[in-house]
Amino acid sequence: MPTVTPATAEAGSAGYLTVFRTPEFPAVFAAHLMSVLGLVVAEISLSVLVYRLTGSPLMSALTFALGFLPYALGGTLLAGIADRRPARRVLVTCDLVCAACAAAMVLPATPVAALLVLRCAMAFVAPLFQGTRNASLPDILGVGEGYVLGRSLLRMVAQSAQLIGFGLGGLLLTVLAPRAAIALTAAGFLGSALLLRLGTRARPARTAVRTSPLAGIRAVLGRRRLRALTLLFWLPPLFLVVPEALLAAYTDSIGAGTAVLGLMMCALPVGTLAGELWAGAALSARTRSRIVVPLAAAGLLPFLLYAGRPGAPLALLALLLAGLAHAYTLGLDQWYVDAVPDELRGRAMTLLGTGLMTLQGAGMALAGLAAEFFPVHAVVTGSGVLGTAVVLALLAELRSAIRQEERLRGETAPAVK
Repeated sequence: MPTVTPATAEAGSAGYLTVFRTPEFPAVFAAHLMSVLGLVVAEISLSVLVYRLTGSPLMSALTFALGFLPYALGGTLLAGIADRRPARRVLVTCDLVCAACAAAMVLPATPVAALLVLRCAMAFVAPLFQGTRNASLPDILGVGEGYVLGRSLLRMVAQSAQLIGFGLGGLLLTVLAPRAAIALTAAGFLGSALLLRLGTRARPARTAVRTSPLAGIRAVLGRRRLRALTLLFWLPPLFLVVPEALLAAYTDSIGAGTAVLGLMMCALPVGTLAGELWAGAALSARTRSRIVVPLAAAGLLPFLLYAGRPGAPLALLALLLAGLAHAYTLGLDQWYVDAVPDELRGRAMTLLGTGLMTLQGAGMALAGLAAEFFPVHAVVTGSGVLGTAVVLALLAELRSAIRQEERLRGETAPAVK
């Protein structure tokens, strides 16, 4: 499996605070925090606004569901822009587009159909923004320890937003009308654009070569090692979201109340945050690389506890353990950035985020479909078994791909000399 250089390994105990000493990163971090919280507030405010305008639970739910398809389309069609255009220009433009969409939602004359279209437009540019931002992190922080910790911080902000963002949005709606809350979202995106424009350096595009979306996907997934790493990011979360998607049904089946449901909904993200903090703050880069295989292989095994249809405490423990095991992602981040050629980094990072979001949505839908035919605890147990088999197959494929690369390098080395 991939290893880290001695220089990178020595930096492992530096901790998260070191990345804030890089001049540009505080602006990137603050911009990310503003845009993520703004988007979460917009989602809950827009759902309330649409419900008040239509009285339809279906239309209100669509404000959340409409984020998935445009996200997948945007990530596929726009991925090439992340490499063909200067990163700062792309990031600022995406923020301004989202600010304009949010501002248009605030207008009293905006009809419901237009509100939904504007929501789709925001979701359409989101993967390009995220992919470009992630691809620019190695330029700002380097491709080693700084990149891994910086990406980890941004990921934890996004995960935390799911825990506190909706609560914050609910509190805002007790004192503000939905449109006024959405106005704060517009201000957040404008603030993010300003921070990125003034707080980061202009850098040239990585490539001038224009390719079709399909060619861009082939360029990334056509490389065996990179394909295996991409799938290691994409597929485990497809199984990881299964118990979350079925929590309401499971707590009802064991006779637990809404308080238990709320606690269990927090278990997986809290475990994920704790595991990531531990890996980033306490482990060296070399150790994070070493734990990728065992933690990835065992990460879904806690779901086997569902086989006995456990009560709330054991089910809660299973979710916490599965979240903690996600600490392997930091080592996987390093493997991925090492494997991606510079000229493909923007497309690779955009497609990585697009696939991750899309497959999580698919995992939730498939979990619900399976639960129509099988007991919920059996579906969760099955996801643990099937998911573990998939991860083991991907790890074997990655090992084989690395050996193939090493063999090819060994064969060509004499010719180079």
